[in-house]
Amino acid sequence: MTKTILDELQWRDLVFDFTEHIPTLVRDEKISLYNGFDPTADSLHVGNLLPLMALARFQRFGHTPIALAGGGTGMIGDPSGRSSERNLLTPDQLQHNLSKIRGQLAMLLDFEVKSNPAKLVNNADWLEKINLIDFLRDIGKQFSVNAMLQKDSVKGRMEGGISYTEFSYMLLQSYDFLHLYKEHNCVLQTGGSDQWGNITAGTDLIRREGGRAHALVYHLITKADGSKFGKTAGGSVWLDAEKTSPFRFYQFWINAADSEALSYLKKFTFLDEATINEISSAHAEAPHKRAAQIRLAEEVTKMVHGESALSKAQKATGVLFGGSIDGLGAAEISDIFAEVSSTEISGHEMDGGKSIIEVLAESGVASGKKDAKRSIDGGGIYVNNVKSSGTDQTLSRSDAIEGKFIVLRKGKKKYHLIKIID
Repeated sequence: MTKTILDELQWRDLVFDFTEHIPTLVRDEKISLYNGFDPTADSLHVGNLLPLMALARFQRFGHTPIALAGGGTGMIGDPSGRSSERNLLTPDQLQHNLSKIRGQLAMLLDFEVKSNPAKLVNNADWLEKINLIDFLRDIGKQFSVNAMLQKDSVKGRMEGGISYTEFSYMLLQSYDFLHLYKEHNCVLQTGGSDQWGNITAGTDLIRREGGRAHALVYHLITKADGSKFGKTAGGSVWLDAEKTSPFRFYQFWINAADSEALSYLKKFTFLDEATINEISSAHAEAPHKRAAQIRLAEEVTKMVHGESALSKAQKATGVLFGGSIDGLGAAEISDIFAEVSSTEISGHEMDGGKSIIEVLAESGVASGKKDAKRSIDGGGIYVNNVKSSGTDQTLSRSDAIEGKFIVLRKGKKKYHLIKIID
């Protein structure tokens, strides 16, 4: 029996729920489907990868994916998964965000293939043309307030209050589905499980208009400790390299817990089942080698940022374990060692040269000059990951990476960053 896209999504543990006719629909037909992405920020985050990759998976099975950028609905704000009202974006903010995320939406989809090219649409193109009276007469009359109040996205907000603006979001999203159904023969909407109410409101609207449409939603991903997926101590993990560097992006994946890594390999890579089973076996035999995390970080970083950025991220990660710093710039050093202790030393002091013993003692890398001498003599002090030449070594601006940073290390893991300031 031929494998369908639903089979593919299910073995990857992606599917939370779907309407009843999906299995036969995707088996018997090549369909158009869409997933919406609201531009609430100027970059997508790693949580958006799951539905975006799912669109790409559908395309690989011969279906036609539509990525919808919510230029119109972004002006309103989706209440789903929120405990309070969103801050409304200005038109300028929204346009800026849209311009940034369009390229990210196009990152994984093939717009050139002849058989089933992907499409990128912006719902502002039709929502901004709506006449309010016509909308209320033609669309609003199709919705029961009583039914809307039972939807989880609304129900969860009733105690704290919800504005009419956000309450109306469901109608706009449903209208999007109807529009795409009529204009692009789009018969399926996908999204996170928190979107079930909004999506099925759209299928109901299409049914009342004489059509037939379907819904499929994915599991919402949480981390092993129950915290929100895609969040770190430094905030969200973004796809934009300027907001989350490729090194930090790589670190997010490589730091996944054992219980997460194998699951993420299924959900966030295009590796096939046999390959993932091989990685799983290798990981089970030697968990300390972190085969699952390493392959996961490699695959996702390469997919989002490319081979060159992956190579730099791997080199930067190696630096933390004593690897060569050669070829890395000041910006990369600052990123790699952003969370280690640091000391500022004036450029004037460093221009004249400063004893390594003094630097170690003053920075706290050594407890004092005696400890500094003892550590150097014992071979335990490294400058830019190169073993210190001896107690008579001096450090100057010429030792600094781009004249800004000197990386000190005591032993295998105790790093300290010297920042040269003018």
